[in-house]
Amino acid sequence: MPGVYITTKKDGSASYRSSITYKSKHISLASFSVEAEAERCYHEASLLIEDNPPSFDQLVGIYEKNVFKSLPFSKAVSICNFRDNGIYFSNPIYLRKKFFDYYLGIHEILKFDIDDLFYYSSHRIQKRGGHLFVEDYGMQLTLGSRYGIRPYSVEGRDYVHINGDSRDYRYNNIEVYNQYAGVRLEPDRSGPNKYKAYIHVSGYYTIGYYSTVVEAAIAYNKAAKILNSRGLEKKYTLNYIEGMKSGTYKVLFDTIKVSQTIYSFVPNMVPPPAT
Repeated sequence: MPGVYITTKKDGSASYRSSITYKSKHISLASFSVEAEAERCYHEASLLIEDNPPSFDQLVGIYEKNVFKSLPFSKAVSICNFRDNGIYFSNPIYLRKKFFDYYLGIHEILKFDIDDLFYYSSHRIQKRGGHLFVEDYGMQLTLGSRYGIRPYSVEGRDYVHINGDSRDYRYNNIEVYNQYAGVRLEPDRSGPNKYKAYIHVSGYYTIGYYSTVVEAAIAYNKAAKILNSRGLEKKYTLNYIEGMKSGTYKVLFDTIKVSQTIYSFVPNMVPPPAT
């Protein structure tokens, strides 16, 4: 049948691959164990590129009504984008005027700035356990890490999507309250907000409360250094304070107070007098 060719699997059984050629580009669609299904996949893809095809905005309705049964939705997005915008992406991307949509599913759409197009056209977004990530140089990177959102950050406490859409990853829609390890914002209705520094030993322990996020980040570094320097074999990722001179950092590091509890984990160490 047109658009279908047969290959043989390792076990000797037949596999039917469906593909289509459009604007001189060969596009692989999907593989099936039944020839009729591969033929139907080719036919559904053809409907998207024939005269008077359905618009891209009609595509969701087509899949909701189960009109298309064989063509993967992600492939339909790629074909429509190629048809409408003249660029083919293997990932399910559809270009808009000033941004692009990335389709994880029929109703799960992520928004990104055009500046991110090259990256996401070559890195497929995956979802596992409710978390989004990409494979990059053999590592799994959380989607938020690209935007300064640390792993295990809590939306509303450590960062916020300004327009309320948690799937909108355009840069001007993301505000990060805290980019440092061991720090969280503690709203205070009775006065200025405070930043809490905390660290994990056998559980989570409070290092102290500080008026700025930088002070809290340095307090975390100080607590980690104290614990490691006295024999606690635990690897802590220290915070890097971008733009701060080493002299300024040292002054703050030396003067910032940490909880007496931190010293209690370290044998034979006398804590400084409480002030």
